[in-house]
Amino acid sequence: MSEAVVDDIVAVLPPLLDALEALGFFQRHLHPPAFASVMNAIGAPDKALQGAHAAIGRWPEQFAGVRERLDRACDETLAAFAGIRDVERGNGDLVAVFRALRHVPRALEALYPLAVRFPPVSSFFLNAARRADESLLASLEGGTREHTGIFHDHNEPGSRGGFSIYVPEYYSPDRAMPLVMALHGGSGNGRGFLWSWLRDARSLGAILVAPTATGPTWALTGDDSDTPNLMRILETVRSRWTIDGSRMLLTGMSDGGTFSYVTGLDGASPFTHLAPVSATFHPLMAEMADATRLQGLPIFVTHGKLDWMFPVQTARQTQAALSAAGADVTYREIDDLSHTYPREINAELLAWLNGT
Repeated sequence: MSEAVVDDIVAVLPPLLDALEALGFFQRHLHPPAFASVMNAIGAPDKALQGAHAAIGRWPEQFAGVRERLDRACDETLAAFAGIRDVERGNGDLVAVFRALRHVPRALEALYPLAVRFPPVSSFFLNAARRADESLLASLEGGTREHTGIFHDHNEPGSRGGFSIYVPEYYSPDRAMPLVMALHGGSGNGRGFLWSWLRDARSLGAILVAPTATGPTWALTGDDSDTPNLMRILETVRSRWTIDGSRMLLTGMSDGGTFSYVTGLDGASPFTHLAPVSATFHPLMAEMADATRLQGLPIFVTHGKLDWMFPVQTARQTQAALSAAGADVTYREIDDLSHTYPREINAELLAWLNGT
């Protein structure tokens, strides 16, 4: 690699990764009444990224693929910042913020293939606790084995009913891995929600499946077209990779969390553990659920005290109703969590799933 290319990469990667970390912080701590203080907390990493990206010179043709990914990651990151800065200036509302944040998973998707070539990128896609784990780093440095990495199955932007999957690069078919099926929130999609879990699946060793609902959101009313589709996806995944049938977690955010109750409490559900996050729940669900299925079923409920969409009292009532029905409920209430996804809970959920 030419010296000029190396210099450009060394100059642009730190501000790019810093800006993406800041957007992750913003996503996690976003609470409408605290918008200004969260903006103040993240500072202005986009300014440093703008300068570094603009200073990149021309590269030899053989590095066009790397350049294209780097440019796209920078452009999508800066587009996310431009959108939330516009709201900060008084133009737009919470919907505009969510629209701006759609650029974040696109930036991550563009950047991820560079992890195999650049250690700082690889470290970025690990959770903080594992970034100094030499055995893990060595297993990732070995490159991508066949049938590992990120795949999308009929899950292009705007499509419905497909799924995205991440299989750790050190996966071996002779060793069964736990499975996490993570359901996106209302109006979301699996391709974007995959990134809420990828760091932890990569760090701790789990096959991650992120489906997209068959409709605008999950089938919470009317005919249930999503459960059969999830079973189809699960069957597809289990036919291609070695899954530990005793460690299969169904989790989800908001509407996805609510649907993990709807489908996961069915007596025919193959999932061994349920973990709804920032979800709603009606007591009738417990009454209508399969009574045998509920007995001793491990359910991990996570909710934020600041949740403005589904007030925390709902989660407290859910804990009581499910416990009374015989489920083995773990309850985690997070003081500073609004209606956003708390990625810090993932490692605890995997430890719970693994019985450690």
